[in-house]
Amino acid sequence: MPDSAKGGRFTRSQAFSGYVMISPPFIYAVLMLGAPLLAVIILSFLTDGSGAERIIRQFTTANYVEALGDPLNRLLWMRSVFVSLMVTLATVILAFPIAYYISFVVRPEKKSLWLFLITIPFWTSYLIRVFLWKVILGYSGVVNSALLGLGLIDEPLQWINYNVGAVILTLAHAYAPFAILPIFVALEKIDRSLLEAGQDLGESKAMTFLRVTLPLAMPGVIGATLIVFIPTVGDYVTPQLVGGPEGRLIANMIQLQFLKLDNYPLGSAISVITMVIVGVISLLFLLANRRFLRGQR
Repeated sequence: MPDSAKGGRFTRSQAFSGYVMISPPFIYAVLMLGAPLLAVIILSFLTDGSGAERIIRQFTTANYVEALGDPLNRLLWMRSVFVSLMVTLATVILAFPIAYYISFVVRPEKKSLWLFLITIPFWTSYLIRVFLWKVILGYSGVVNSALLGLGLIDEPLQWINYNVGAVILTLAHAYAPFAILPIFVALEKIDRSLLEAGQDLGESKAMTFLRVTLPLAMPGVIGATLIVFIPTVGDYVTPQLVGGPEGRLIANMIQLQFLKLDNYPLGSAISVITMVIVGVISLLFLLANRRFLRGQR
């Protein structure tokens, strides 16, 4: 068969139609995501300059040696991972009951209203929500004023703001809708007859939840975990506003290197190392979850 005939046959096939359909988003992803990522990786292996020549096009691994050798960076990496894990844990634990209630208790005609109410925080700027928590937790904020008014404390509490706890609380509130929605979608896909079958076989409601509902809802839990964990590691606005010196994360160091110290190669190296850390932790989580699901079968 001639090559032209084969080519014409391929262009009329379903596979070609599929390639045509996915090509625009694929090209967009490559240009908007892949290209900047590649630029950061290349930049991390260049040499920092001075004066008019900020970047010297000379290959070096000194940026990674300096980044990994700095005790402050190691502290910020550990703190960032800890904060992200705590935010993810708190968010998913609090989001699951809400998503479960909406899916299994709320009447079908009222579910859209509940989902609408959950998305209301997105109407407000993220920066404004962080500032509100700063006001709530401040020295003369809502919490201290209420406790002073009730006579529970004699002077305003200073430890509830400008620390790691304030960062975790603010981030958990900000990312709660991102955890509720994927868990809700996973719960909605569960066949209710499976739950009835479990109870008909003598299982209690608690065991039916642990052995049927929870494993079937794990795709939503995984999605919620990754959606919350990955961006919180790179959040720098919240630690900047409510974290104080004790609540700064690795993203604040990256911001410092890029915007104030003009050390783009070192900032890029710290960014690449952070992405590798996040990728490894996410991969380990996925592998652990796969083993958990296999153990449930």
